[in-house]
Amino acid sequence: MKGCKILIVDDDPNICELLRLYIEKENANVIISNNGSDALKIFEKEQIDLIILDIMLPKLDGWQVCREIRKKSNCPIIMLTAKGEVFDKVLGLELGADDYISKPFEAKEVIARIKAVIRRSGVNKKNSLKLVEFDNLSINLTNYELKVNGKLIDAPPKEMELIFHLASNPNRVFTRDQLLDEVWGFEYYGDSRTVDVHIKRLREKLEGVSNKWTLKTVWGVGYKFEVK
Repeated sequence: MKGCKILIVDDDPNICELLRLYIEKENANVIISNNGSDALKIFEKEQIDLIILDIMLPKLDGWQVCREIRKKSNCPIIMLTAKGEVFDKVLGLELGADDYISKPFEAKEVIARIKAVIRRSGVNKKNSLKLVEFDNLSINLTNYELKVNGKLIDAPPKEMELIFHLASNPNRVFTRDQLLDEVWGFEYYGDSRTVDVHIKRLREKLEGVSNKWTLKTVWGVGYKFEVK
């Protein structure tokens, strides 16, 4: 966490200052934005390592900000909001959030979550296994490229990470909760439909590509990348 540049996006100045105080104690750098539009401008100009993002924001809400950032970056995002319903959590995950904390919160918990997300992203950067290839399929997490029959296919970061994780463990069955934990990077209690949504979108992209492998549903359990 030391030396990291963290963007806090919240329209409550008290929350911003509280988080700034705790984060700077960890020798990290803090930038604060009070609305979604300015947050995107800051993200374009600065080399941000992690974003703490509220949902209810002026100008652009947190979901819109998350969606725009995920179009171009895999920067870790922690959603921080008073909204605690399952629907809001599922939507945040589907848009690519890495963690989700509901208000009111303990500042020390937020710091622990930040450290965990940074640690995971650091491990991923150091991971030498960045390329997985099968018949007519190439998944490259170094530059986040998915190729089918040699052609680039558009896929958001979480879809890329999900298919990479499954294909890196061929024929291993994962439950939905395992995939949320290992791909999204935290243990998520609640509706796991976000995994089903991502699998469905991946199947639309990969349908009929090869008869040597398939993205298979194991009924009553979860999913696996089956190699025949």
